[in-house]
Amino acid sequence: MVSRTVGAAAVVGAMALSLAAVPAHASTTRATAALPAPDMTGLGTVLRAAISGGAPGAMARIDDNGKVLTAYRGVADRGTGRIMTTANRFRVGSITKTFTAVVLLQLADAGKLNLDASVGTYLPGLLPDQRITVRQLLSHRSGLYDYTEDLFAQSVSGFEAVRNKVFTYRQLVALSLKKPPTNAPGAAYAYSNTNFVVAGLLVEKLTRHTVAQEYTARIIKPLKLTATDYVHPRTAIAGQHARGYLTPDTVGGRLVDATRQTLSWAQSAGAIISSPKDLNTFYSALAGGRLMSAAWLTQMKKWTKVNATQGYGLGLRRNDLSCGISVYGHTGAVQGYYTFAFTSTDGRRSLTALANASNNGKVYNALAGTLEKAFCGKAGKAGKAGKAAVKASRVSRAGEVSGLG
Repeated sequence: MVSRTVGAAAVVGAMALSLAAVPAHASTTRATAALPAPDMTGLGTVLRAAISGGAPGAMARIDDNGKVLTAYRGVADRGTGRIMTTANRFRVGSITKTFTAVVLLQLADAGKLNLDASVGTYLPGLLPDQRITVRQLLSHRSGLYDYTEDLFAQSVSGFEAVRNKVFTYRQLVALSLKKPPTNAPGAAYAYSNTNFVVAGLLVEKLTRHTVAQEYTARIIKPLKLTATDYVHPRTAIAGQHARGYLTPDTVGGRLVDATRQTLSWAQSAGAIISSPKDLNTFYSALAGGRLMSAAWLTQMKKWTKVNATQGYGLGLRRNDLSCGISVYGHTGAVQGYYTFAFTSTDGRRSLTALANASNNGKVYNALAGTLEKAFCGKAGKAGKAGKAAVKASRVSRAGEVSGLG
């Protein structure tokens, strides 16, 4: 069933859909005005599919040029039965990569970083191949091996082995360098968390601050992201949050509560905690030109082809939907959580969708369909979008999509 209210969400049975008024943008651009209305009934169907696929809960929030629409189903906590709502915080996984890229592009904008310089210019001796540039890191074209392929060759035992560990950036890079490169620098797109571990090291070397301090000063405080934190290496998620559940590799195995972990194995590649409201604010601000100059936003959107419907810029994904609309953002896959956070090209309609499960292709496949329903409306083909997303993603032996999404 569908419920729409002004000012508050209403729960109908196990599922709720809501519409609430928030301050509108000063004007409506032609691009947003041309978007079909979101299909909230279809969005509810997508979330039900994620639950059927094995997620304890799923939810989505759309910020649409001054209006908020939410949908949620299932539970945020299997132990207490607390329902899933869009008020919950969660681990965003690789959406962290966009935050890291924004910091580096701001530094480039200030003349403190040359994207086409060798990484060795700033971090001498770190990488054996001096041809690898900063731009190649941010676009996943460095060829650096993704160390998470080895860490999580077995999903549960791999996770438990690192759940409470604290790594340095250089230790993670060393894990990558044990394996040969996947390709020559610049030769091909190959998603690797190693790239954004090196990017985090670059941030700290250039600024002499931690990535947490830089995220806060450059993004979190200016945008007033009140639910967004980088707490590494602390293990807890403060405040109201969705617990995350890791699906074992063994069919029929019990879900593992993966909520508490250091996420030190990811750091600047995936350790941010946030909420749907904050992520929508972030991507709307990014696409709307509030986080960097137009020239550098253009650099961020220089796409490397991933497949027929996806491109990757600098820490930013582009998805081309079935109705001809393109959206910008990122996916996140970390133990216990799958996230999609995308915005329209003008930033005036944004979606964040979450399922509190991972290592589950059915759940990921279903959640991918939220993009179609949010941006294409009733014309959106959720099944097609989901299949395209999964096909386009490199799945590790642990079953995580592209390691950290």
